Amino acid sequence: MVSEPWYKTTLRWAQTNLVEIDPERYDANFWREHWRKTRIQGVIINAGGIVTYYPSEIPLHKPALKLAGRDLYGEIVKAARDEKLTVIARMDSNRVSAEFYRAHPDWIAVDAAGNPYREADKYVTCINSAYYAEYLPSVIREIISRSKPDGFADNNWAGLRRGLICHCRNCQEQFEAFSGLLLPHEDNWSSEPYRKWIQWSYRRRTEIWELNNRVTTEAGGPDCAWMGMISGDVLHNNERFIDLPEILSRSPIIMLDHQRRNGVDGFEQNTEAGKRLHEVGGWNVLIPESTPQYQLGSPAFRLSSMPPAEVRLWSSSGFAGGIQPWWHHIGSMHEDRRQYRTAEPIFKWHEANQDVLFNRSPVADVAVLWSQKNHDYLGQHNASEATLNPYRGATKALDKAGIAWLPLHADAVGTAAGRFKVLILPNLGAMSAAQIAAVQAFADEGGSVIATSESSLYSEHGDRLADFALGALFGLHRRSGEFGGQGKPDGNIETHARHSYLRLSPELRAGVYGPSDPTAPTAAGTRHPLLAGLDDTDTLPFGGYLPVAEADEDTTVLATFIPDFPIYPPETSFMRTFRTNLPAITVKKGAGGGNLIWFVADLDRCFAREEQFEHALLLANAVRWSIGEGQEAVRVEGGHGLVTPTLYRQGNRQVLHLNNRLVTSRVPGRQDELVPVGPTTVRVRAADGGKAPATVDLRVAGRQVDATMDGSELVFSVDRILDHEVAVIDWA
Repeated sequence: MVSEPWYKTTLRWAQTNLVEIDPERYDANFWREHWRKTRIQGVIINAGGIVTYYPSEIPLHKPALKLAGRDLYGEIVKAARDEKLTVIARMDSNRVSAEFYRAHPDWIAVDAAGNPYREADKYVTCINSAYYAEYLPSVIREIISRSKPDGFADNNWAGLRRGLICHCRNCQEQFEAFSGLLLPHEDNWSSEPYRKWIQWSYRRRTEIWELNNRVTTEAGGPDCAWMGMISGDVLHNNERFIDLPEILSRSPIIMLDHQRRNGVDGFEQNTEAGKRLHEVGGWNVLIPESTPQYQLGSPAFRLSSMPPAEVRLWSSSGFAGGIQPWWHHIGSMHEDRRQYRTAEPIFKWHEANQDVLFNRSPVADVAVLWSQKNHDYLGQHNASEATLNPYRGATKALDKAGIAWLPLHADAVGTAAGRFKVLILPNLGAMSAAQIAAVQAFADEGGSVIATSESSLYSEHGDRLADFALGALFGLHRRSGEFGGQGKPDGNIETHARHSYLRLSPELRAGVYGPSDPTAPTAAGTRHPLLAGLDDTDTLPFGGYLPVAEADEDTTVLATFIPDFPIYPPETSFMRTFRTNLPAITVKKGAGGGNLIWFVADLDRCFAREEQFEHALLLANAVRWSIGEGQEAVRVEGGHGLVTPTLYRQGNRQVLHLNNRLVTSRVPGRQDELVPVGPTTVRVRAADGGKAPATVDLRVAGRQVDATMDGSELVFSVDRILDHEVAVIDWA
């Protein structure tokens, strides 16, 4: 029987990221015992690159400060082999010392004036130089000849970030050969040389990936894969020119380096990252994630322990997205010893429950579309606000409503029919002709589509079109002009430029408790289901961006735009324009029977920015109406917007992750205590032909709960969710 390769079977990882003084203090016995206690199956060991942890024979391959001829890397490899662990040789390859620079200035990235790019006391190497083409391959071959690792990982392999342009002779000559143009001198998205430079830079990173894998597989065998670590932050990958579909199609395992906290995204970003990368790279691919045991706030504290609650919330969020655990320490000895106790219970739980954490397929009603080109060519310098916030707002609204969803790359829409009921296009403005055709085909086959803001208004490379490419499908057309803005509004109360509203239709206030209003029309008719829960108001706060559009006669306008008016002084704060005919929300029934909804008003972006609860309600209403009452794959009731579901199918079994999103820290992604939520009622649509089980197995609580059938839904309750729960439903 042929055994599967390591990248299919190694489920738990460890990394003690060596520092240059570690050769004098590395406690091999302790770390070997820690490997055993945490039930890991693979280790990532510092080998070479900026410094080497073995006595290298390659000139300028600088030994670690305290190496003194020792082969610390080789010793750790031997210990790992004795423990029957997978071994990955770690490199960090994009910076070199001043001595290296003096010997090979032609290998260093330089600015337009010829000055070398530097980070602290190191010099940044050029990705188009012989350093990458010849020197690093020689280092890789030397490491393989000495220790035969199972594979390689590189922490910082992709060269300069997008904001810096290298003007070395290598870049000049190779870019001209690629494009016939001179290198751009600034990041000007309307410039043809700059756009070509973007395309060329992406291609070069993919070439580097292929080159390194040729080197490792030729020298180390067909399973000796080289993996540059990938960020879970899509904009970071854009900044480093990492084309995720291209790169992940070439990688048998995804080594995920997604650690940093930010002031916007909470623990849910780790679930999103896992789902998004799996959707691109495949659900049969493992995604181990470097999870620091040290503090990663701002600033970061490399030697201090991260609160165990924070590690648990981050790890369990990753498990929901199909991510595997990988503990990570900086340095081999710490005076703050709290960090050595954090991983063991997480890793032991993972080992005990790995039967339901792998070999499964996700189930969701909703796909939220995204693409790197949209972030690049539409987002440009403002991608966080222009293109990421709409995506972020849509997904946050779905999480708040307890609706299961998946990120779907815009190139994969052709696979959506029969798999999803609803597509969401969150300001997916830059779209290719093939993507447009795929969305239209999905609608023709009965799927529902929700678009927002300027979706389909630009070509895939950001050139503005005369009208929405999806305009005929939705019965909505772009006209000249716009109101508001995409960024954060001015907080000065004297400034009213974004003090705008939406007017709902029909207006009902004449029949609602309140003072007599001579401007109110007679209350008549009922509101559309998309406006459910809002019968007591005819207006909603907006404050975002509205591109001017015109609806066809067969398209229903549910909300219109009310222009801004003064906020201060209070005596002046009254509407100047009560009504306009500017569509803010439109609906239309598609030829295939699905719903076509356009949030011309960018409520997704607004919700990401201000978390105005009505914006999330409208987005969730649109999704629920499109799915159909009682037809959801999973529904969470009583979660108060604090429990997010992620559902999988595993043969006749369903595996449901329920993640607690309650945090008390004012900084998303930071938390020093676990605060339980519950009770929560869960409804899961029965698996096809499945016989209702009497009980549901809760893998975190370690007990079973009773379940009943309500029509086609299995219903059960979870009393308490601390950080997460995994409910396993076995259908007969």
